[in-house]
Amino acid sequence: MRYLQTFNRRLRQMREAGRLSCQDVAEICGVEEAQVISWEASDARQRAYPDLSALLDFCIKTDTPLEDLLDLTKPGDGGQLELPGLVFSNSDDLSVALKELEQEIERVQLSEEESELLRRFRKTTAENRRMILQILGT
Repeated sequence: MRYLQTFNRRLRQMREAGRLSCQDVAEICGVEEAQVISWEASDARQRAYPDLSALLDFCIKTDTPLEDLLDLTKPGDGGQLELPGLVFSNSDDLSVALKELEQEIERVQLSEEESELLRRFRKTTAENRRMILQILGT
C-alpha cells in the first residue's frame, strides 16, 4: 500500500474540486457508493482501496493523472511506479517498452460493446448475475 498512503485524502479533494458525489465516483468506477465511501475513510482500519480497474476507470474518465492519486514522491525512487510484469533496465529502449505497453493495453482494453455489457451486468441484481453466469456456464 506504499503508493496509497494518502489516496483517501487525494480522492476526496479531487472529488470535491470536481463537484462529484460519492455516487458519481461509484458510477465512474463501476462500484457501489459504499466502496467509494470506504476508500475515503479517515480511519485506516475502516479504509479500503480500489482495484486497479476502478482506479484506472476513474483516471481515464475524469482526465486525472494517476500520479495525482498515488504517493510517488519517496526520496531516491525518481517517481517510478513499480508495476508487476513491467520491468525496465537502464539499457531498455523506451520506445520499445512503450510499444509493448501499448500492445498490452490494447489486448486487455474492452470494446464499447463489452464495456456496455459489463456496466449492465454490474448494475443488475445479484440473482440476475447468477442466472447470467449459469447461462454462460461459469
